[in-house]
Amino acid sequence: MPYNNHILTMKKFSFIALTTLLFLTSCVVLSNKKYKQLLAQKDSIATGWEKCRTITAGLETEKAALQTDTAALHKQIASLDEKLNDLNNNYTKLRANSSGEINKLSGNVNKLSDDLNKLSDDLKLREQRLREVEEILKKRDAATEALKNKLQKALLGFTENGLSVEVKNGKVYVSLTDKLLFSSGSIVIDEKGKLALQALAKVLLTQPDINVAVEGHTDNQKVINLGQIKDNWDLSVLRSTSVVRFLTEQQKIPAVRLTATGKGQYQPIDIANTSEARSKNRRIEIVLSPKLDELYNLIK
Repeated sequence: MPYNNHILTMKKFSFIALTTLLFLTSCVVLSNKKYKQLLAQKDSIATGWEKCRTITAGLETEKAALQTDTAALHKQIASLDEKLNDLNNNYTKLRANSSGEINKLSGNVNKLSDDLNKLSDDLKLREQRLREVEEILKKRDAATEALKNKLQKALLGFTENGLSVEVKNGKVYVSLTDKLLFSSGSIVIDEKGKLALQALAKVLLTQPDINVAVEGHTDNQKVINLGQIKDNWDLSVLRSTSVVRFLTEQQKIPAVRLTATGKGQYQPIDIANTSEARSKNRRIEIVLSPKLDELYNLIK
């Protein structure tokens, strides 16, 4: 606006100066006073003209400076716009990457949560199976203890002749010394031994879910003059077989429930090299164990 005002002022001065000159040229006779006034007015106009020119030059210089500044500002704004666009693009990329990482982490969290739930379910199942197994073992131990008590009562009259009943590892062990069943070096059960086995068989017949393993044991003395019996291992096997045959053939216990094994001298009760220790080691052990079908079904 100041620049336009100065232009108008200059135009005004130019019009006045032109009018004055025309007036001077058109008038032939002027008074001295009037002439001086006109000269003074002319000088004033000239001075105003120069002043306007000076102002105009200053304004032109200011205009050029403003144009330069404006161009610089436009350039700066363009640079800032470019940086802003770069920042927006980087922000978008970072946000996209962050979203991807968040989704990835979320997926991992969900997978871990699923795995944890699965493990928790598996743990519940295992705990349930454990309770079932413990219950079965508890029943087994109770049945084993009851069987032991029943056998001890049934075989009470033979305890003084070398018979004992005990529970080990959930099984009932009926141990009979060889002197209760056999003559020295014999595999034939004597009458006293048959009575003990008959008492045992009565109990076994009332316990159809009990498996029976008959184990023959000897001392470490070398076998001599026993015909076809080659060694202690032979003797232990044949004695256990004699007991199994008596229980199945004479006492009618199903053969499927029984097994016969010979341990020879390799599982002694007493390792001392004395006649008393050797007497303990010469024995028949009848191992009674409950069927564990229910337990096996659980762990399949």
